[in-house]
Amino acid sequence: MRWYVSIGAVLVAGMLASGDVAGVAAPGPGTQPGHRVAEKESSPSVDIELIIAVDVSYSMDMDELAIQREGYAQAIVSKDFLQALKAGPNGKISITYFEWAASNDQKVIIPWRVIDGPESADAVSAEIMKTPVRRASRTSISGAIYFAIPMFDENPHRGLRRVIDISGDGPNNNGTPITPARDAALDKGIVINGLPIMVKEPSYSTMDIENLDYYYEDCVIGGPGSFVVTIKDREKFKEAIRTKLLLEVAGRTPERPVVRTADKEPRVSCTIGEKIWQDRWGR
Repeated sequence: MRWYVSIGAVLVAGMLASGDVAGVAAPGPGTQPGHRVAEKESSPSVDIELIIAVDVSYSMDMDELAIQREGYAQAIVSKDFLQALKAGPNGKISITYFEWAASNDQKVIIPWRVIDGPESADAVSAEIMKTPVRRASRTSISGAIYFAIPMFDENPHRGLRRVIDISGDGPNNNGTPITPARDAALDKGIVINGLPIMVKEPSYSTMDIENLDYYYEDCVIGGPGSFVVTIKDREKFKEAIRTKLLLEVAGRTPERPVVRTADKEPRVSCTIGEKIWQDRWGR
């Protein structure tokens, strides 16, 4: 199933209800190194392993990039986020944050960190903000997904859920097509959620498209309870980011879902970005 949510559709009180899955105690400090992989497989110690993958392509202006960075940093230390964190079975999450553009351009800003309360949340938030904002060429959502998949194997903490959280303001136009990358993640039990950014009118110069939210719903996201939170108002950029993180941490699906079935044709071609690039540059 794939889901859609508009900004403000989430009731925080509902998200803070107790989870349905009981956590299992994490391995103790005396665990032998040879047992670490097995322990990770059998003993979830965090509620979610969350990868935040952030678009820094040139179609994003510097103001948008700054607001996006601030949005994640502020959401992580917000009262609502910390309440949702504590409502989980384990009361903590594991998180990593990277920026992406072309298929070979991904930069890890925050390696895997555990957030279990205000102190660790403050540290992650500060680390996000201290890294200089950058921009880069091309848009490879598929490259971001392929980069993210093996990162879960590098995380020493196993979660009850594994989620890739992708934000972007345009379709895939570089690297492999998007759908094989999405399917590769889904085959490993990974959920992909999306944050399509639609605060500007589509432009030929930036290769934006109309109905980017449909593209994300039909071509990018997937997995049980997957959803998008669409940003159509620059003033609500940070609110949207906070909404999406609250949903992910609380393990909730949004209200007013639109269910998409696998046998239904996408409303927007999943290769539209590649076609636009080909038409414009002839390669």
